[in-house]
Amino acid sequence: MGVVDLTAALLRGLAVTVEVTLLASLVALTLAFAVGLARLSQAAPARVLAAIYVETLRGVSALVQLFCLFFILPLFGVFISPMATAVIGLGMNFSAYGSEVVRAAVVSVDRSQWEAARALDMPRALTMRRIILPQALPMMLPPFGNLLIEMLKTTSLVSLITLTDLTFAGQRLIETYGRQGLVWGLVLGLYFLAAFPLSRLVRRLERRVAAGRAGGP
Repeated sequence: MGVVDLTAALLRGLAVTVEVTLLASLVALTLAFAVGLARLSQAAPARVLAAIYVETLRGVSALVQLFCLFFILPLFGVFISPMATAVIGLGMNFSAYGSEVVRAAVVSVDRSQWEAARALDMPRALTMRRIILPQALPMMLPPFGNLLIEMLKTTSLVSLITLTDLTFAGQRLIETYGRQGLVWGLVLGLYFLAAFPLSRLVRRLERRVAAGRAGGP
């Protein structure tokens, strides 16, 4: 099997890897903001539940979480497809880390911003949306970019729940055709080609946000 044929087979696995990464990122980002802001809530129950969520998911590996969703839930009559399992499992796992990014960025905004909004009798939710989050967002982008790249690499775990991702596609090719050095070299190159645009996108967003702040009033 030639390089072109090997690459074509690996590209099918790469498509699964990219799909899982993008969908899980949407889940992780949504939950990260929800949980991160809940940890800063004035309601004690919300803070406690958010803290339990974060500490539980950070204390359990992504692999164990995937296994629980895919192998344990069916014992209780709950069946989830492999793709949905990968998206939900990785999304929840990385949302725990992302929520800490959100929380830290919001906390780092100068307290005087809150006091000024309170002096204007601005509701807390509106203050968060219009004043605090726009200032916290530039601080979130670099760590969020790192988490996105880390998620791309972590998708290699989904092969263990029957998804043929890039890593699993490489393993199957080696078992069938050998040529281990060539296959793993192609896998390495394809991971880089997938990660590089993501890192460039995050950097571009950082520059745009920074330019927007510099050009603001």
